[in-house]
Amino acid sequence: MGSIDRYIFRTTLASFALVLVSLTGVIWITQALRGIDLMTSQGQTILTFLGITSLVIPALVLIISPIALMIAISHTLNKLATDSEIIVMNAAGFSPFRLFYPFFYATCVVALLVAFIAAYLAPDGMRRIKQWDAEITADVLTNILQPGRFAQLDKNLTIRIRERQPGGILAGIFIDDRRDPNERVSIVAEHGEVVKNDTGSFLVLETGNLQRFEAGKRDPALVAFGRYGFDMSKFSNQGRDVTLGIRERYLWELFSPSEDDPVYKQIPGQFRSALHDSLLAPIYPFAFAVLTFAFLGAPRTTRQSRNFSIGGSVLAVFGLRMAGFACSVMAVKSPAPVLVQYAMVLGSIGIGLWMIVGGVVVEPPPGLMEAINRSNARIARLFGRPATA
Repeated sequence: MGSIDRYIFRTTLASFALVLVSLTGVIWITQALRGIDLMTSQGQTILTFLGITSLVIPALVLIISPIALMIAISHTLNKLATDSEIIVMNAAGFSPFRLFYPFFYATCVVALLVAFIAAYLAPDGMRRIKQWDAEITADVLTNILQPGRFAQLDKNLTIRIRERQPGGILAGIFIDDRRDPNERVSIVAEHGEVVKNDTGSFLVLETGNLQRFEAGKRDPALVAFGRYGFDMSKFSNQGRDVTLGIRERYLWELFSPSEDDPVYKQIPGQFRSALHDSLLAPIYPFAFAVLTFAFLGAPRTTRQSRNFSIGGSVLAVFGLRMAGFACSVMAVKSPAPVLVQYAMVLGSIGIGLWMIVGGVVVEPPPGLMEAINRSNARIARLFGRPATA
């Protein structure tokens, strides 16, 4: 690359990085606030909260990257046009297609990033979120039992602790167990702790009493104990077996899923849709870049307005992406929308390249400009000012 190409390449990638980080940060904060209950209701630390919520960032980057690239290219072209650099380069022999080279190089970098995220990084992050969430659910004994709260672990099982003491000791334990319709068990203990071993998980209670109310009997059976083990294996084992959904599958797993996969047997259409979304992900940056440059890359004087071209590029990119989302949803039921999606993306690239090579300048129709001028004149007369041409 020449010095001009390197200058445009660096400017575009710097703008892309800034926009990507800004948009991702804002959206990540809104997503992270949904998981604030990890710290409030499940007693997780701030590090666990940040670790889990940050795993969604690759999935956000996957969606935001093409949009950030479009904004970066628009900013760079607008900067070049404002400084009359596009006009100078065009006068020096740079055709619009030649000027597109550094933007194409920047798009290749973004496409490689998107391809890696779509194929591996985003599914891996979603897998880790699911596994981490399963582990938190499995650790219900130490996290759900919050001091001063009645925690309902099952439909008819309620546990309350008064406080947590250093070393994992639980003080002031009350258990109300009505899972057996023939009897009701109430346990009160001074202390207890969670013990996990090969046979399961137990809440080992110390110094307390147990009341058993059997159906048909008037008086309860009262037993005082020095040490008693309450089996909690059913709850501590929750979430260990993790079933991977569509978003947690790597690209190669979507490409050739196992015939015995129960998820694939149940929803094969979603595998097809997710596969082609991953394949198209690195192509969208090229479509966005070509369309943006086609609308804004043609040489213009500083007196020529670029607002219409900017609006047209935004509408073109937005329409293409929304149509892609629609085809992705419809591809779950039929493979035909997949072909339409490929045709739209590749067709957009072809039309954009034709506009770039042909030096097509996108300008508003004369009739539209006349209507805008008449509207401005009426507004100016309304406020008692002379209309400007």
